[in-house]
Formats: sequence, C-alpha cells, structure tokens
Amino acid sequence: MTIAITDKEFALFQRFIYDAAGITLSPAKKALVMSRLSKRLDLRKLTTFAEYFKVLSSGQDAQEVQTAIDLLTTNETYFFREPKHFDLLREQAELARGRGQPFKVWSAACSTGEETYSIAMVLAATLHSTSFEILGSDISSRVLDRARTGHYPASRTAHTPRAYLQQFCLKGTGPQEGTVLVDRPLRDRVRFMQVNLNTTLPKIGPFDFVFLRNVMIYFSADTKRQVVERVLSVIKPGGYLLIGHSETLNELNTSAVPIAPSIYRKPG
Repeated sequence: MTIAITDKEFALFQRFIYDAAGITLSPAKKALVMSRLSKRLDLRKLTTFAEYFKVLSSGQDAQEVQTAIDLLTTNETYFFREPKHFDLLREQAELARGRGQPFKVWSAACSTGEETYSIAMVLAATLHSTSFEILGSDISSRVLDRARTGHYPASRTAHTPRAYLQQFCLKGTGPQEGTVLVDRPLRDRVRFMQVNLNTTLPKIGPFDFVFLRNVMIYFSADTKRQVVERVLSVIKPGGYLLIGHSETLNELNTSAVPIAPSIYRKPG
C-alpha cells in the first residue's frame, strides 16, 4: 500500500532538497516526492514520511541522504537535446582546430551522461588531432555511475546524427537488443565527477564551453544568481555559457552577454 505524504511532510522535503541542492520544489511536485521516496520507506519499514525525514536529518546515515538527493534530482534526458547548441559547439571547435591548448567543455548537471557523450561525439568528429577535455558533473552519484557505463536505451539516440551512431556507438544484440553502448575510446575521453553547483566549485576549468541546461528552472532567483557567478568564474574570456531554452538570465545582474536565446558569452 502506498503511503501518502501530508502537506507538512512535503514541506520538510522541500526544505531538505533546497538546503542540499538549492532546488525549489513547487507544490505540483508533491506526487513526485511521494512516488520517488516511497520505496525507501518500504525498505526501512517506516510508516510515515516524517519518520524517513528523521532518518535523513539525524546525521548518522550519509549514504541514505545521498540516496534521497539522487531520487529527488534525477531527470530524464536524451542525446543531442536542443541541437542548435551542438551546431555552435561544432562551429567553435572547427575554429579551434590546430591550436596548442586543449578545447575544454563542462557538462554541468549532466544527469545520466547523454549530454556529455553528445559533446564528446561532436568534438571527436571535429577536432581530429587537436586535444580536448570534457567534464560531466552532477549532484547525484547514482546517475554518474550510470553515465560512466555509457549504456542507454536506443530510444534516447533518436536525435543523434546517423554518422555519429555508426562511428561512436555499438548496437545491442540478443539480450541487449534495443540498447546502445558508447564505445570505449570515446568513454575514455570523458571524465565524470560529483559537483554540487550550490556550493564552492572544485578546482576545475577554465572552459571554452559550459552546458548548464535545464537545471536552473528548479532554483530560486538568489540561488540562480550565485550558481551563474560560480560557473562564469570558470569560463575562459570569450567562452560560452549555454542554458535551457525555457531558462533565461535576463533578470540577473551578470556579465554574460546574450548572443541568441539560451546562448551567452563571457566578455573577452
């Protein structure tokens, strides 16, 4: 039997995920919280969400806290989402071909890695002998473990150029039919690490491109401003910041210059 979550209990988890990740859960997410966390209650033989919250707030089970964060922050994604961003990446990579230093890209809030491997395909196909570095990060350790496998349902590659699928992916057969595996040489060119955008960033960058897409819609205005400032600090002068098409930086006092909808550039 599914355990219902009360408004008071939902408020506890709204505060929990805001404090942990800067994410603001609207009242419309009440059913999502209930469905995603109910199995944890069953596993621990708890009868209310208030009891589960006590487990998380006790400070004695860091792994369970991470599990709850993972469950509340994971989003479905797919390869080559918002293709105009990858067109821009390809154009800039072509201009950078042959330069001395590596071309660096950060896929922030990368979820299960489809965005990160899409970036890797573009750079591997465009830069040839020019070196590149790609970092994929997320607050969820669980999705990062999945990203490292590079194994996905084939349906998530529907928007991937056929040439890239042929060059960089293996098609599953037998028990793996209906899936694709990013091939080992490309997986080896991507690094994944856990990063909480709501805290001081580790020593990373500077980057030519940062993909910060479809995550700020969950942030309050103040959190969004702080996150953008942190991210801009690790972008090279003249580098690009890409956000989701449903997002904007218009209300923020930021140095980023709008180039096109969802595309910004750091002054050079």
